[in-house]
Amino acid sequence: MRRAQGSGKAGDQILLVDADDTLWENNIYFEEVFEDFVRVLRRPELTPPEIRAVLDEIELANRAIQGYGAVSFARNLRECCERIQGRPPDPEEERFIRRATERLLNHPIELRPGVAETLPYLAARHTLILFTKGHPDEQQSKVERSGLGRYFDRTAVVREKDAPTYRRMVSELALDPARVWMVGNSPKSDVNPALEAGLRAIYIPHPRTWSLEQEPIRDGRGRLLVLASFADLRRYF
Repeated sequence: MRRAQGSGKAGDQILLVDADDTLWENNIYFEEVFEDFVRVLRRPELTPPEIRAVLDEIELANRAIQGYGAVSFARNLRECCERIQGRPPDPEEERFIRRATERLLNHPIELRPGVAETLPYLAARHTLILFTKGHPDEQQSKVERSGLGRYFDRTAVVREKDAPTYRRMVSELALDPARVWMVGNSPKSDVNPALEAGLRAIYIPHPRTWSLEQEPIRDGRGRLLVLASFADLRRYF
């Protein structure tokens, strides 16, 4: 494994690259499960946004305790079902949640446009660190199934991506903040905390980014780059 401090490559920048919805599709699968969940509940008096509001409240309350990923999402669906139905999930609802969890854990990896061509280019020129949050086993499974792990000097799976986490990584790996860029689609987890930690950030919006990862982008003060696609990284790095 190459040293995270840099390996003498041309350019010699350090790119922390998000995984879900930056390298590969992720949230669209959770949204599909939610749409099916609404149908399984059979509560026509409640609109999908009303059911989503209940689920969002549960996810906000639970994420600090149970984290992110398919297994955590299943727990949240069970709690949402119980809150809306006034009882634990019935056998049909429980079967749906179990099958949906398996579906989320094993869905095919669909790379985002430009990733397959751009990662080898970047890896030859810069130090790449895969920096993602979620359940370690789930995220490692995605990395292995994607075939992208060989392009990264290091993989880091953390519980939460906030400013203290970024500062801790920079300190532990002895990185030069002026050469560190966070690449991702989430204002809340990728862009804003990186900027707050004194790093640079590259925002690549995704049209289906999870609503709980949305928030206004901070003033980058010359440290923020907004790109239309992952492939656009080749124009700057």
